[in-house]
Amino acid sequence: MTASILVAGVGNIFLSDDGFGVEVANRLAAESFPEDVRVAEFGIRGIHLAYELLEGYRTAILVDALSRGDAPGTVYVFEPDLDAPAAPLPDGHTMHPRAVIDYLRSLGGPPVRFLVVGCEPASLDEDIGLSEPVAAAVEPTVRLVHQLVERELAVLADRSPRPALTGQAR
Repeated sequence: MTASILVAGVGNIFLSDDGFGVEVANRLAAESFPEDVRVAEFGIRGIHLAYELLEGYRTAILVDALSRGDAPGTVYVFEPDLDAPAAPLPDGHTMHPRAVIDYLRSLGGPPVRFLVVGCEPASLDEDIGLSEPVAAAVEPTVRLVHQLVERELAVLADRSPRPALTGQAR
């Protein structure tokens, strides 16, 4: 049986803070989750992620570095607007979550609830390793993803109403 929830860490480890999602996914992969939760890092493999989502996941939690203009290390949680104009289709080097969602739709993929956990980067320059404020956000984000998974599992089991997202966590 395919898992109900996919936690996907995305980003490019060769562009400093863009490796945030990969780092979070690697930390989460070492932890215990129920069998209907899959944690994986997809790096810059957007097309691979879209094809993985064809397996029938009901919820996808995408973890990525996203610049929204706040202080570096600020962590955001939001549900993307799936009715917004389509993004360009991804290629082997495009990982923007919106492009993956649109590509999944173009493949006729099943409906998936998407949550994005983004961290404001300090640097996206060519470099390996996270900046200090982004590295400090990794462990709180690991805990946040655990909370999101617990909430989504409860909703999928019809045990509780879907909680409102606060939009930002620190």
